[in-house]
Formats: sequence, structure tokens, C-alpha cells
Amino acid sequence: EVQLVESGGGLVRPGGSLTLSCAASGFTFSKFPMSWIRQAPGKGFEWVSSISTQGGTTTYGDSVKGRFTISRDNSKDTLYLHMTNLVPEDTAVYFCERLKTWPNQYDYRGQGTQVTVSP
Repeated sequence: EVQLVESGGGLVRPGGSLTLSCAASGFTFSKFPMSWIRQAPGKGFEWVSSISTQGGTTTYGDSVKGRFTISRDNSKDTLYLHMTNLVPEDTAVYFCERLKTWPNQYDYRGQGTQVTVSP
């Protein structure tokens, strides 16, 4: 059974940093590209970032480019999202996804972790 479990969310001040993790199991993690998406309160899903199987290629949405960094550790079956210079507009539930088609067509999604950016 494919499982994706996000962690690391929480409350952070504007300008702060946070690193999210996504622990994967039930499949060969290193064979799949992965992505992060988010959903702000009352809004639809927004694609955040994607990473290729070995991490050599990454892409970012315009709203997070230069502030967020996606990475993966295939030896630990874990995906990461390092977020810096956070702003209130980054407040959302963050989900990791396993991709079936690059760069953002998914087949499995985790349950999400809440990130709140507030003074």
C-alpha cells in the first residue's frame, strides 16, 4: 500500500523558516518524481514544486521561487520542502504527491500538514 505521511508543519512568524518532510512507503521511492502542493483556506490546490527521481531537476511555482527548496533523500525514502522568508500568504495545508507524469500529474497524495504564518 502506497503511503505518504507529511510532517513538520506548525506556526511560524513572517520571515521565518520551516522544513516539511514526507515519509514514503509501499513503493520504490527512487523510481518516482515527487511534488508538493498546497491548499490555502477557502481556495483550491496550488502546485508548489516538483523534483525528479534522483533530484537532478527541480521546478517551482512563481509564488515560492527563490524562497522554497525541494529535495529528497532516496536512502531514507523521504521528500523535503525547506521554506524560508515565509509570508502570511504561505498559510496552507501542504501535501506531498507521488507523480505519474512529470511535472505535476499525481497518482497518490498524502493527508497534509498545516503551515500557519502569523505574527
